[in-house]
Amino acid sequence: MTDYKSILKQYWGYEDFRGIQEEIIASIGKGEDTLGLMPTGGGKSVTFQVPALAKPGLCLVITPLIALMKDQVQHLRARGIKAVAVYSGMTREEIIVALENCIFGDYKFLYISPERLDTEVFQAKLRSMKVSMITVDESHCISQWGYDFRPAYLKIADVRKLLPGVPVLALTATATPEVVKDIQLRLAFRRENVFRMSFERKNLAYIVRRTEDKAGELIHILSQVAGSAIVYTRNRKRTKEVSLFLNQHGISATFYHAGLDNDTKDQRQKGWQDGTFRVMVATNAFGMGIDKPDVRLVIHIDFPDSPEAYFQEAGRAGRDGQKAYAVLLYAQADKTILKKRIGDTFPEKDYIRQVYEHINYYYQMAMGDGRGCTFAFNIDEFCQNFKHFPVRVDSALKILTRAGYLEYTDEQDNASRLIFTLRRDELYRINENNPDTESLLRVILRSYTGVFSDYAYISEEILARRSGLTRQQVYDTLILLTKRHVLHYIPGKKTPYIIYTRERQNTVVLSKEVYEDRKDSYEKRIHAMLDYAESDGKCRSRMLLRYFGEKNGHNCGQCDVCLEKHASGLRKGEYEDIAHGIFSLLAEASRIPQEIIHALPFEEEKILKSLAYLLAEEQIIQKEGRLYRHE
Repeated sequence: MTDYKSILKQYWGYEDFRGIQEEIIASIGKGEDTLGLMPTGGGKSVTFQVPALAKPGLCLVITPLIALMKDQVQHLRARGIKAVAVYSGMTREEIIVALENCIFGDYKFLYISPERLDTEVFQAKLRSMKVSMITVDESHCISQWGYDFRPAYLKIADVRKLLPGVPVLALTATATPEVVKDIQLRLAFRRENVFRMSFERKNLAYIVRRTEDKAGELIHILSQVAGSAIVYTRNRKRTKEVSLFLNQHGISATFYHAGLDNDTKDQRQKGWQDGTFRVMVATNAFGMGIDKPDVRLVIHIDFPDSPEAYFQEAGRAGRDGQKAYAVLLYAQADKTILKKRIGDTFPEKDYIRQVYEHINYYYQMAMGDGRGCTFAFNIDEFCQNFKHFPVRVDSALKILTRAGYLEYTDEQDNASRLIFTLRRDELYRINENNPDTESLLRVILRSYTGVFSDYAYISEEILARRSGLTRQQVYDTLILLTKRHVLHYIPGKKTPYIIYTRERQNTVVLSKEVYEDRKDSYEKRIHAMLDYAESDGKCRSRMLLRYFGEKNGHNCGQCDVCLEKHASGLRKGEYEDIAHGIFSLLAEASRIPQEIIHALPFEEEKILKSLAYLLAEEQIIQKEGRLYRHE
């Protein structure tokens, strides 16, 4: 490992690896397909960045997280390492330049979203790249039994066929034993090869607060615990409402969700990271890949769908190793809301078939036609036309995607574009009295080529920076120039798409694997989440760890259950650990009290209190000075 350690020291300044980093690096370094299970904050990025720097060639990093791509590319470049990212929102020209840099420019890392893997331009360029290893981040997304299955991940196995002999490193922070097996199968591992780091977070206290006044409890918690915080909500509208509520109560907050444009997301994320805003109120679109170690508090005011999602989001607190809290607010209505999600996420089969028929009517698709056709999809307009609810339509389309009838993409960034409607010589003859408009026209002509013959993709942010105008002024000026027929400006927008992957079918068959099995798996996750919230007698940390297949012999001592007062006079978690130790000793043989005190790693006073309680409850008995387990 000497070379790897010298790379770690040279670029990151660390003397040694943490946890299982070293084992994972040694495995992928030998060319072995490798799966690394590491909790949030476990240092996943080092496990592929270090071995990639030790090998000649390029590391292909597949991740769905644009924020992570940008963040890691920036950090690598700051260390003098050549890295580039390809994601939605980039123009075709930008993508081609990035991919060609990977062929000719001695780049070490190419970050790419899974949706880009089967594009013609990527596959054509990939054949000319010297790829040393493939890293699959958030690899649980490839498993149909995972909580966040994404069909685009299934394309990774095809990419492996184009790169024979290139090893793959799969990484995830959340996977049940069933998902661990499935990841390796779907990624065509040559043999099973898993490295697990304990998911226990000793500095993170898990708390469940039962309350019918979530807003009041939120203010109370934020006033009691200092430091940076994330508040997770279920939907976009609620992020704005909660953020406004916090600001009205003197707590600086901003909000974040997938519907915001990239510039706004970047500004708000930066404002939260540098401390301008104390609280980020967000949907689950926020957090993955965000490197802010000093988050003291993560609060869920709405329930996530699964322990996997909760564990990952809660795990964004306390990554610096200092004390932090993960709080779940639980009202009586949450149980009903959570169970309703099962029907919303898996509507009846006849309803799904009806949505498919209505989609065909919406696009006027004839029987036997459609294969390969792509359409922008306005879900609000569709629901209005056919009297549907958006949540159920969204779920039906995702199930139709899994069943192979169509591909329903999430919102895709379509960059703004413009074309001049005047010829160049006509443009120069315009007498423009407004200096701001003149300045903007000059910047456009300097920044983009071919704008008189074809649409050019533009960035209002770049134009604002280069012209000295605000982003709003750039937008208003381009709208005005469009009205005056000087140019035609199409502002960028976020649009989901529907792609017909096969001809329109007369019947829709939803197999057991696509529908019943997945519904059953989803129901189990919902019930596991309710069990976690409603358990009054079990350590929260142990419950989460057991869900992920990790057996933990001790209570955490800091969750709300463990800190609850026990009838013995001790904290509940302390008492349970001591009682467990006493029972283990007495299962071997009877003991005198002094033997038990010397054998257990707890304070004498606490052991005596536990013994007194167990004797009073007749769970143990004393005969002639010796203690026995009561049969």
